[in-house]
Amino acid sequence: MKPFRSLLFWLLLAALGALGATLLLADPGLVLVQIHGREIDTSVAVAVLALLIGFALLVLAWRLLTLPMNAWRGRRQRRSRVRLSGGLVALHEGRWRQAEEHLLYAAADRGLRVPALLNAARAAWARGDRGTAAAHLRALAEVDPVAAALAEADAALAAGREAEAAANLDALAQQAAMPPRGQLLRVQALAACGRAREAWGLLGDLRTSQVLPPDEFAALERRLAARILREAGDANALADAWNATPRALRSDPLVLAAYAERAGATGMQAAAAAAVGKALDAGWDESLAAVYADLPRSPKDDLRLGAAETWLRRHDRSPALLLTLARLERDRGRTAAALDYLHRALAQGAGAEAWEELGAIHADRGESEPARQCLANALRVLRGKPPMALPGRGLHERIHDEAVAEERDEHGMPRLRSE
Repeated sequence: MKPFRSLLFWLLLAALGALGATLLLADPGLVLVQIHGREIDTSVAVAVLALLIGFALLVLAWRLLTLPMNAWRGRRQRRSRVRLSGGLVALHEGRWRQAEEHLLYAAADRGLRVPALLNAARAAWARGDRGTAAAHLRALAEVDPVAAALAEADAALAAGREAEAAANLDALAQQAAMPPRGQLLRVQALAACGRAREAWGLLGDLRTSQVLPPDEFAALERRLAARILREAGDANALADAWNATPRALRSDPLVLAAYAERAGATGMQAAAAAAVGKALDAGWDESLAAVYADLPRSPKDDLRLGAAETWLRRHDRSPALLLTLARLERDRGRTAAALDYLHRALAQGAGAEAWEELGAIHADRGESEPARQCLANALRVLRGKPPMALPGRGLHERIHDEAVAEERDEHGMPRLRSE
């Protein structure tokens, strides 16, 4: 495409030249110059040519005069670019002082001032000099206030000053157009300081900016939805927040767990259990089963017990479900059944919660030594160590604990488990 445009340009220039030559041949014109009593007359073509030659000579003379200065300036710019490059590499390698020295040298170049000061502040932060970093940011604010404000907000978030970061970014949003990185930082700051609902309102702009890949944006959306539910002050606020949650997110384990936990804390145990139960019916999730186990219970919660027993027929290897059944049976005073479920849960890999529950049952029964051993095992599991075997659990009991129902297909053949 470029050769074609060049050809058109030269053809147009040739046509204009031919037209000008034709006009000048028909009437060459007269240019008369009178200076200090002397007169010079010539044709228009010669006058124009003389002007062009004179202008070219002036340009050449100016370039010769400014050549030393331009050469010095170009050398300094090249050195600044080399220093900027070296400073960025040193910053990446963790050589903070060397990086800051190179970057401050590069900052003397007006074209490199913003990236140089920004990264010099990062180098100062990295070596713990907050005062120097603040000085670099003040210098940066003189040439690029938005970049300085984003850097300050980033530092405040990293230091745990979420409210300060949110306030600064709120002010920046009112003064200037917020760049995509600023939108993301503002959402993170608002969510971290208990303003998740405000952060949710900014997700539309954040989605449009595409500052996050789709999977990370979806994860942020789930976290914000969960935070909004956890921030609900009472049952009415929780119900409103749950109704406002997009339907696609209501079955997400993280969001549903947040709703269930807050619902249990605000006296909405039945609603929480129903929501988690519906999700588990639609698709089994071990983390949701653990949430179901942690919900507050009443001694005569027959609906939850029936649902858990139904799920057990299909998910008899679920530690969280077995723990739920153990707690429900213990609430009814049926400690023998609770102990059976807890031993089965531990055989399937249940963690410290099951050991604590088992220890509590032994303590209620006055069995101090097994209770002590169970609590010790809970601590061992929390520290990443294997639990010690309980005394009195023989081979027969261990086989019973690990036994699970065999699934068969319509032809009577054992079905391979996918869990």
